[in-house]
Amino acid sequence: LGTNRASKATVAHPMLSRRTLRSAFSSARKALFSTKHALPDLKYDYGALEPTISAQIMELHHSKHHQTYVNNLNAALETYADAEAKGDTAKMIALQGAIKFNGGGHVNHTIFWENLAPTSAGGGGEPSGDLLGAIEAKWGSMDNFMKAFNAKTAAIQGSGWGWLGYSADSGLDIVTMANQDPLTSHTPLLGIDVWEHAYYLDYLNARPKYLESIWKVVNWKDVAARYEAAK
Repeated sequence: LGTNRASKATVAHPMLSRRTLRSAFSSARKALFSTKHALPDLKYDYGALEPTISAQIMELHHSKHHQTYVNNLNAALETYADAEAKGDTAKMIALQGAIKFNGGGHVNHTIFWENLAPTSAGGGGEPSGDLLGAIEAKWGSMDNFMKAFNAKTAAIQGSGWGWLGYSADSGLDIVTMANQDPLTSHTPLLGIDVWEHAYYLDYLNARPKYLESIWKVVNWKDVAARYEAAK
């Protein structure tokens, strides 16, 4: 009899564990889709990146454009959670585009703000250490890297982003993404927004001039920290 009780206890335990795991997964999923995303604060004033990026563009870009992505992402996730609760698979599928677009816009811009810094706070110049070594090993020099990055990013048709990303398979790569598609093939290290709202008031249609100028406010300490974390 003692053996039978032990055997029953052994069988019951994994069943309880699976139920617990299912419950935990369900709770985590609900928490994800009920989380309210918020516009991140900048670590610098809107005018701190002038003359490279004007205060007017920074304020519009951060407080209007990025805020819209956040608002729309929250709305899409709320609607998705409601559809999931009702078992409305068609609605859940239909919402994927809005979640990708607005979620990508939120993620991309959050990285972008941290990738920038006023010259008084270390913006501009060149990276150092392992990141500089990896860039020089891949492109020969910082100048070659920036030229390659600018050329590839300037060639984006319509709106999108230019990225310096890291992959365990290929190391550092320059990758472009359309619209607000997030970079998922690599760990994003440095992202440059080439939607017209990011530069048009300052540079009009001269996207290449914007790309040449923005290196003056790149926060290489942030990029290097992302590189070290990704390796």
